[in-house]
Amino acid sequence: MKKRIKIKGRLRIYLQASLILGILLTFLNIAIYLLDFQSGLLLTCFLIFYFTVIFALMFYNKPIIMNELISFATQYGQIQKKLLRELDMPYALLDESGKVIWTNRAFETVTHKEKGYNRSITNLFPVLTKDRLPGEEDEVQMDLEYEDSEFTVRMKRIPLTDMAANSEIFQETNYKGYLIALYLYDETALKIALRENDNQSLAIGLIYLDNYEEALESVDEVRRSLLTALIDRKVNKYVASLDGITKKIEKDKYMVILRKESVMHMEETRFDLLEDVKTVNIGNEMAVTLSIGIGLDGLTYAQNYEFSRTAIDLALGRGGDQAVVKTSDSITYYGGKSQQVEKNTRVKARVKAHALNEIISTKDKVIIMGHRLADADSFGAAVGVYRIAKALSRRAYIVLNDVTTSVQPVVDLFRGNSDYDEDMIISSARAVEEAESNTVLVVVDVNKPSITECPELLRLCKSIVVLDHHRQGAETIENATLSYVEPYASSTCEMVAEILQYIKDGIKPKADEADAMYSGIIIDTNNFMSKTGVRTFEAAAYLRRNGADVTRVRKLFREDVLEYKTKADAVSQAEIHRGHYAISVCSSEGISSPTVIGAQAANELLNIKGVKASFILTDFQGKIYVSARSIDEVNVQVIMERLGGGGHMNIAGAQIEDASIPEAVKLIKDTLNKMIEEGDLS
Repeated sequence: MKKRIKIKGRLRIYLQASLILGILLTFLNIAIYLLDFQSGLLLTCFLIFYFTVIFALMFYNKPIIMNELISFATQYGQIQKKLLRELDMPYALLDESGKVIWTNRAFETVTHKEKGYNRSITNLFPVLTKDRLPGEEDEVQMDLEYEDSEFTVRMKRIPLTDMAANSEIFQETNYKGYLIALYLYDETALKIALRENDNQSLAIGLIYLDNYEEALESVDEVRRSLLTALIDRKVNKYVASLDGITKKIEKDKYMVILRKESVMHMEETRFDLLEDVKTVNIGNEMAVTLSIGIGLDGLTYAQNYEFSRTAIDLALGRGGDQAVVKTSDSITYYGGKSQQVEKNTRVKARVKAHALNEIISTKDKVIIMGHRLADADSFGAAVGVYRIAKALSRRAYIVLNDVTTSVQPVVDLFRGNSDYDEDMIISSARAVEEAESNTVLVVVDVNKPSITECPELLRLCKSIVVLDHHRQGAETIENATLSYVEPYASSTCEMVAEILQYIKDGIKPKADEADAMYSGIIIDTNNFMSKTGVRTFEAAAYLRRNGADVTRVRKLFREDVLEYKTKADAVSQAEIHRGHYAISVCSSEGISSPTVIGAQAANELLNIKGVKASFILTDFQGKIYVSARSIDEVNVQVIMERLGGGGHMNIAGAQIEDASIPEAVKLIKDTLNKMIEEGDLS
């Protein structure tokens, strides 16, 4: 076997150098013969001696050299194997299926397995399933936790193609097998250090008192300073307990600086300052509530501050009495269990009306749109804005695609009516054609871009106005020229009715327009039973003075027999989950607007004693529509937000896709159970 082994490369050249020099001397000897015969003869004798010595050395030394080379190679391989076996880094060799073939001592120490462990790697590390092993990829890297340590796992694919081709055992020439080399990098100390460093990073927060002025007005003047001092003490003590710094920047605003670790503690306790501050009572009739906005994980301190400002705006826009934590890639909400206090002053409405007047006056066209599957509030508010545009002598259009039976009677008041333009109500396609550079888009009864009647208009129109009464979520209409979002308002029609009174010293709507807006208030307040305040009745009185007729509006919303029976059936089939949450299903068979019937059934379920919240599910147009209602004990908005929806504290909804009714019911139950366990619901 040793004779068959051939040396190649530089070692071969080195060993054959003397032979090559002898050949060169032979040619030189021939040349010397041509010059001098005696000199050539002398060199020939030397060459004979030279070649005799060279061949003798090659004959006797080559076996010795080959033995030494083989011995060295064998010892080198053993040393390599020993080094790999003694390597401090945990290392293992796996087959294609993930079965362990060979391990070194470090791997055995980490896993507490003896040499010869030949089971699947998944048994050791459940996260390393077969689909995560390198297949088409040459290398895979991932993190895993094992016992109290954290590792980075690197798995490298080692093809066996060359081995199979040169093997005398395997007959298959296209063998595609491979082994997997697995390395474990212990990064426990590094990860702990990074987490510790991250926990010490700066977080900036803003704390605003929601009802500072109203709370002060509810106590005697001599005791107001005491109320303020008690609130300051609560806030300062709370932040100080978290090793933070508080700075009062205005009479009802605080700025706080905290560590991220402290924010995590606040999240664990679910911002108990929100409830603690409500206990401040020195005779004030109104409990004090506050909103908290915190920004963290930004690239700079300035970015964290911007995050905190965005967070506090969201908290206030959603009605206050809650905390919002914003990072670069997420927004988390806490609290929001209190109903927002209605502001008695109309100063804000007057300011917004003046701004709306200025915006519309500078534009040629006004396009108005609400949300998909428009309801009475959405269409009624659009009609109110239409009247404002006409009063300012501007062309106006209302975007309405699908008219549901619930809003059909109101729409019929204007279609075919000679007092209004034939193109008063247009489709999305026509609206896109009408949108020009000098067009203002007014969005009513919605602030979520994805559920507007025509989302494309938000991109086409540079000037956008938002009028809405729903609490804001993470998805909002950005870059609005004017945004008037008031969660305390009962309906958008109420807001538009107030604005009408401040446009051009007051606009007198026509009787049909007043009926449309009055119907919006009626529907959203459930006949003035939900979310009604002083300003709600003032708006209704204004519309009544301008021709709204209660009897006429009532006739508009009478139901047919099938709809009434469907609603009654949904109420009768209701299941009471955990003693307080009514869940039922509304049939859509033969009903053109089953979602409206579902919402009405949800309202009816609240009349049952002990029911804190109701949920009606309706399978319509390939989606499961969920209508959620409550009176005052449960915030259904935060429940629906977990399902991808939103709304108000007492009125909310969501749309569930790619699910059946039983799956959707289970999803709602699981969400309720989880929120009860987390303390968000009682």
